[in-house]
Amino acid sequence: MAASEFHPGQRWISNTEAELGLGIVVEVNNRRVALDFPAAEEERTYALDNAPLSRVIYPVGEQISTSDGASLEVLERMENNGCYIYMTESEAGEARIVPEQELAASVQFSRPQDRLFAGQVDKHRAFKLRIDTLEHQHRLNGSSSFGLIGGRVQLLPHQFYIAEQVGKRQAPRVLLADEVGLGKTIEAGLVLHQQLFSGRARRVLVVVPDSLVYQWLVEMLRRFNLQFSVMDELRCTAWEMGNDGNPLESAQLVLCSLSFLTGNEQRLQQALAADWDLMVVDEAHHLGWSEEAPSHAYLTIEQLARHIPGVLLLTATPEQLGVDSHFARLRLLDPDRYYDLAQFRTEEQGYQAVSALVEQLLADDAAEQLIAAGSELKADLADYLGSEAIEQQQAQLALEPEHAIQSLIDQLIDRHGTGRVLFRNTRDAVEGFPQRQLLRHPLVAPEGFATLAEEAALTDQLQPEKLLGDDWLGKDPRVQWLVDWLKPRRTEKALLICHNAKTANALEEYLRLRAGVRSAVFHEGMTLINRDRAAAYFADKEEFAQVLVCSEIGSEGRNFQFAQHLIMFDLPLNPDLLEQRIGRLDRIGQRHDVKIHVPYYQGCAQEVLLDWYQDGINAFEQTCPAGQLLYRQFAEQLHDALQGKLDHAALERLIDDSRHEAEAMRQALAAGRNRLLEQSSCRRERADELLAEVEEVGNPLALSDYMERVFDHFGIESMPHDRNSVVIRPSDHMLVPHFPGLPEDGVTATYQRGEALQREDMQFLSWEHPMVSGAMEMVLGSEFGNATVCSIKLPLPPGTLLLEGIFRMHCAAPKAAQLARFMPQSSIRLVVDSAGNDLSAIITPAHLNKLAERVPRRTAQGMVRHAREQIDQMVGRLEHMAAPQQQRIIDEAHIGCRQLLDGEIARLQALAGVNPSISTAEVEELQAQREQLFQYLNNGKLVLDAIRLVIVTD
Repeated sequence: MAASEFHPGQRWISNTEAELGLGIVVEVNNRRVALDFPAAEEERTYALDNAPLSRVIYPVGEQISTSDGASLEVLERMENNGCYIYMTESEAGEARIVPEQELAASVQFSRPQDRLFAGQVDKHRAFKLRIDTLEHQHRLNGSSSFGLIGGRVQLLPHQFYIAEQVGKRQAPRVLLADEVGLGKTIEAGLVLHQQLFSGRARRVLVVVPDSLVYQWLVEMLRRFNLQFSVMDELRCTAWEMGNDGNPLESAQLVLCSLSFLTGNEQRLQQALAADWDLMVVDEAHHLGWSEEAPSHAYLTIEQLARHIPGVLLLTATPEQLGVDSHFARLRLLDPDRYYDLAQFRTEEQGYQAVSALVEQLLADDAAEQLIAAGSELKADLADYLGSEAIEQQQAQLALEPEHAIQSLIDQLIDRHGTGRVLFRNTRDAVEGFPQRQLLRHPLVAPEGFATLAEEAALTDQLQPEKLLGDDWLGKDPRVQWLVDWLKPRRTEKALLICHNAKTANALEEYLRLRAGVRSAVFHEGMTLINRDRAAAYFADKEEFAQVLVCSEIGSEGRNFQFAQHLIMFDLPLNPDLLEQRIGRLDRIGQRHDVKIHVPYYQGCAQEVLLDWYQDGINAFEQTCPAGQLLYRQFAEQLHDALQGKLDHAALERLIDDSRHEAEAMRQALAAGRNRLLEQSSCRRERADELLAEVEEVGNPLALSDYMERVFDHFGIESMPHDRNSVVIRPSDHMLVPHFPGLPEDGVTATYQRGEALQREDMQFLSWEHPMVSGAMEMVLGSEFGNATVCSIKLPLPPGTLLLEGIFRMHCAAPKAAQLARFMPQSSIRLVVDSAGNDLSAIITPAHLNKLAERVPRRTAQGMVRHAREQIDQMVGRLEHMAAPQQQRIIDEAHIGCRQLLDGEIARLQALAGVNPSISTAEVEELQAQREQLFQYLNNGKLVLDAIRLVIVTD
């Protein structure tokens, strides 16, 4: 820029710091110009030849604001000594002369045309990034998998089906009761993530047993990027010392133990006073209840459940706890519906009859029976669905029998099932679990151990290192066996679990320093970061630890299905804890048989417990859902046997009795399988469609390309870490003071779900990750990229101007409304030339993106300044062309809304007459939601979001 362009008193705006507002030239000296920015109370000095500044000149007809707050219309503009004087008029018709020095300093240009006229021209790549962001956002918001693609979880049909069915409800109240190992915590996390991401919930309370607080904290953060605040007495007391009010309202996502609420009436009252949208209660089967005397814990959760709209109860639902316990949990969800235990027992019997009918429909000859006249199955089905429903399927039964039968099953589930409030999947119904193989390794006990064990506590007998002294590593034959077993298997990974952290530390150090084994340790005394590092070292595919030595905490929360060997250095006395240990490897996704290795002392308590687990209740090679009940039943005899108080014959009788009782329990559970409930808990066809959509919408390659462009534009360093991951760091050239979701020391991340499941030390970047969603909001929530200028060679007269406008549908509505679900498009694109001709179909985005060339900023600013009046007319033409499209989009959204909600409302109204688990409140909520959505849509408006000015060159 020439010095003659700047004169004291002129108003300019910074192209790089638009937030400073209007600046005023205070000094022009040699090669520098100084500007004062009154709104920000800042001063800047720029070099004349490359000052990133744009002259602010208002045209006739523009509304301007003055420093004293007046709003005026420009009638005439005059120049005097390089500065402008505006002749204006107020709304009251009063004339006023306004020198540009009196213009309001806090003016911001956000509309694309205003920024273009003010000379704030963005780079062409910023414009393309904005448009791509718009398209990605609409694609994500309109997907039925919205809110479900961001979890660091395997794509398992039963989990995602439940998450979709529950997560899309307003204030869901359900019982998640999958068998152990099927991932109830994951299901709850998916539901929470979808509820929070969609805006249906904002404040969540999670209540868990004391032992699971840390596990939940880690799982929600690592898998779903949900940062819960752990509330305990210490934190609440510290908060109250420096603040007024309710400490439980100091965070949006709160995690606490059940004892925190049951042990302090003040904290319970504070929880009741807080405004929650959703409550999650884990291990809900421990809430004791009877009609005469419900437990204090039950009454505590009952009070909260009455005040909180949404409630998720998690339980393994061991059937042996009985109908009363099951009724008690359902009563927490809907006390109006489940108010009478006797009536519930009667309904349960009815469900068993419908479940038996489903079993018949799943038989190979079901289609033939339904086609045959006078069949018993056909008559029984008609009693529940009516003859018309069966007649409607007759033609389909002949052509596509599987589809017709599934339709009939779906109708039975809808009308007579319990799936609205209860979801339960079993291992029998879910595929993908590995086989389990027990490998016994008998060892000779150290000399004198039998004598030491005679007076020792039972737990010490099961953990021999406690009796062998400080130098136990040199005496314990399990240690030498372990070294000998590991050496020939250096390429195979093994997870070793022992009870104590002290034992784990000593054993790992011995393996690493004295036996030369690549090892890592994992226990509760380590920091979270160090645990992550140990787990990552074990998970690495190239430079990995052969063995990860864990204390008992290794059997909680973490999954290591990439390993196939599990070494139990000792045996827990709790069958559920045994199953938890095996469950670290015995998971869906395990590609090999799980080999369980148990080194033990012959003739000692370890061997007795091993025999009881293997031969008595078969807890190693099969899951044992009744394990804890069996332990309670035989605990006294088992303890006597472990302490050597039973002779051989008595021990054989104990094992034989345990085996028969375990088999009887398994048969009772198998006979009581509720196929109706299994069907409603995972309709495989819909589940498969959902997973396919999650993969399609998730598209890691498209996300990687998009984020690399975002990082490049905002000055974020992104470099490859290995083939499947990147390192992302802030740089000294960042265009923003803080990039969403990026810590100061950076992160290592991957876009690949499989890699993220193997490497928990890495961030999993998905379209729903806070870094990605935050970046998209940063782009679309500002004027970023909404005005650009480029040139293009086309068979048109040189100098011809083209203007491309991108209009976005804006509806003022809460996030929870999710209006994008109903809109086939949320933006439209239009192109006009200087004569007002519509070239939208001729000049495509592909043409412009491929052929457009950069125009230097100063050239672009000069061109806009000289053609402002013409460009203004073109903007008006675009807005005139867009006006009819507004009503079309609204009308199409109305149709989409009706298609989605009217059908569901009619379905629920019809089913409510036969299925009492469907409440009138749920139907009324949907009806109110529909009317509110119509109102939001009717107030929608197309607004100009971005413009691209194109000049044709030869």
